[in-house]
Amino acid sequence: MFIRKNRNKPLANGSPLLHDDHGKPRTRREFISQGLMAGTATVFGASIFSLFANPREAAAALSPDLENLKESCGIALNGAGKIPFICFDLAGGANIAGSNVLMGKSGGQMDFLSTAGYNKLGLPGDMLPNNPAFVNTDLGLAFHSDSGFLRGIMQSTSAGTRANTNGAIIAARSENDTGNNPHNPMYGIHMAGADGSLLSLVGSQSSESGGNSLAPMNLIDPKVRPTKIDRPSDVTGLVDVGDLIGILDQKDAVAVMESIHRISDAKMGRVNTNISTDDVVKQLVRCGYIKSADLADRFGNPASLDPVADPDIVGPAGIFSSSEFSGNREFQKTASVMKLVLEGYAGAGTITMGGYDYHTGERGTGERRDEQAGRCMGACLEYAARKQIPLMLYVFSDGSVSSNGRIDDSLEGRGKGEWTGDNQQTAASFFLVYNPAGRPGAIRNQIGFMRSDASVETASSPAANNVNQLVQTVLLNYMALHGEQGDFGARFTGHGLGNSTMQDSLIAFSNVVNGTING
Repeated sequence: MFIRKNRNKPLANGSPLLHDDHGKPRTRREFISQGLMAGTATVFGASIFSLFANPREAAAALSPDLENLKESCGIALNGAGKIPFICFDLAGGANIAGSNVLMGKSGGQMDFLSTAGYNKLGLPGDMLPNNPAFVNTDLGLAFHSDSGFLRGIMQSTSAGTRANTNGAIIAARSENDTGNNPHNPMYGIHMAGADGSLLSLVGSQSSESGGNSLAPMNLIDPKVRPTKIDRPSDVTGLVDVGDLIGILDQKDAVAVMESIHRISDAKMGRVNTNISTDDVVKQLVRCGYIKSADLADRFGNPASLDPVADPDIVGPAGIFSSSEFSGNREFQKTASVMKLVLEGYAGAGTITMGGYDYHTGERGTGERRDEQAGRCMGACLEYAARKQIPLMLYVFSDGSVSSNGRIDDSLEGRGKGEWTGDNQQTAASFFLVYNPAGRPGAIRNQIGFMRSDASVETASSPAANNVNQLVQTVLLNYMALHGEQGDFGARFTGHGLGNSTMQDSLIAFSNVVNGTING
């Protein structure tokens, strides 16, 4: 164990990371991982609210006879009824195992590693989890009690939210500092049934996966490519109900479009041709006006979509105070994605946070960034609790870091080992599950394991040395939360997770719902 007196100063959140052993960034992913580029918004579609000459607060609702037609027209109110899914893509190779979430040997989280192993994970001899004082199980999943992730989650969540949460860590190597790891599971989550009433998938990056890391090629479906969402104005710009609400109030606009539907429906009823597509054309006309009326009904009021206008998110009783929210792009990004996913407007979302390649020769930079990521993770859990909706939250990073034992005894360094280099051998991912009905029942809190020296045992699970199979493991666990793990093989043909017995050994929790949230 070494103590160095002259060390680098910790960097503020948002400051770029420049390493002597890294070349100059050349790609978008490299700029993100080193914190040199934040998410920028692309406004897609016309903004509904820029068209309002005089927005009104009047309530509107479809007439009962038309309300009953929405299902036949494929209009979903709360997505597909599957558990909302949000993943955090920590670009650059963040530490997850040991100093944040505990990872043990084959016996589970509490089957402790060697002192040298924990030293490689940035924990000095006087902060080892062998001492119960350095273990926290408030979230079901065991964290190091001084975890940066945990500190952030604790700030954003209530005790009740934490009591209804559980999680699992997965030992899984992945390449350092590259977006070429096919980490992102969102297309697979959609294949498992998740969908939204407005969008199927959203992500904070304008990439094929919606995040920094790639999606597995065999899962990509161009029809549901994630829509770029990384700020509140992206959310409020999603729906355009046209000029009518600029002229009439919301209630009258809905009535006008209902009348248009009835007139058109009556005329279509008199159309009698031998064209084989006749019924299809009639249905398209009928549903077109129903959908327009439904949009005006649900989204004619700007506050219905705006994260800033949601008192559960921003304000005196919100997860974020107004002052901190206005000055923090990561909070704005998180709020925008979680609003869409947890309200059922999107089935799943990715939140990319850059600058996690934090082996800067000191500890404070990583601690700050881990805590901010924890704040954002906790915000998603707390919002799910306020909405009383289950949530699966998945956290991954491209590679990881390790320490050589030098201690950063500064206030920011917290007496832990400095992060001194990339190390894919120490990589892991984890997920948390919130259930409003009570803490999910754990079958296991660890999938795969590490060797005593804190290197991933590559034979410990199919996910341990294959990122594609890591994604499959996450998808299996998502389906298991719905009690649908028996359909995994049929839904994902050609997977690498073995037979049903092997798959059972990779499932962390008993089902939280039966098929759907209201099933």
